[in-house]
Amino acid sequence: MCQFTCSGKNAMAGGLMSLLLPCDCALCTARGTELLCTACRLQFFGPAAGVARCPVCANPLPAGCPAGLPCARCLSAPPSYDATLAAGSYDMPLDRLVLQLKFGARLAHGRLFGELLAASVARSGLARPAQLCPVPLGSARLAERGYNQALEIARPLGRLLGIAVAPRLLSRVHDTSAQSRLAPGTRRADIKHAFAVPDRALVEGRHIGVVDDVMSSGETLEEVAATLKRHGAARVSNYVFARTPPHSYQEN
Repeated sequence: MCQFTCSGKNAMAGGLMSLLLPCDCALCTARGTELLCTACRLQFFGPAAGVARCPVCANPLPAGCPAGLPCARCLSAPPSYDATLAAGSYDMPLDRLVLQLKFGARLAHGRLFGELLAASVARSGLARPAQLCPVPLGSARLAERGYNQALEIARPLGRLLGIAVAPRLLSRVHDTSAQSRLAPGTRRADIKHAFAVPDRALVEGRHIGVVDDVMSSGETLEEVAATLKRHGAARVSNYVFARTPPHSYQEN
């Protein structure tokens, strides 16, 4: 199993450990000392691998649209969040990594996702939030799974960016259905009023970064941002490992 560390003594220890415990690349299975080999990292996450995305919703922009400008949908109906940054697309083969983290307890993937997101943040040049808030799971799902994949991503992301992680900034006040299993027309109603802010003072006037594994229809992140804005957040930015391609879902 690979070890991911930040710097200094931890980095040295991690480097020695990786030599002792080599691993296979999670995508191509090439033997190496990191969870993602250099070739796959460049192919799927290098500067040349990125697509021009809407800075607000992170959907790919149509050909010919100026980079850096919001898409037509975000201009006509701005969401509650202000920006979204995605490390990659929720498509083959990256979808397999997400499923392994979410349902297979491959917690090392959370560290990898945090590292890849941190690299995307560094390239973006965007203003960084005051704190990171992982999207909380409902109590039943958390008990069943035993961990929150968003928190597993937020912790290494926060360490690499030097930003505090606040896992209790937001709470989920009732369990909801998996959004991927719902018809597009019922997603918004199902997630409505699912979140609460226990302490307004921690949110008011601040830039909050919301961390999740995947953004598909965006209804969950919309409700999270709306909740934070109602409690005085000045700005809400989403940090997601993967963005579902528009053809993979239907939004109303």
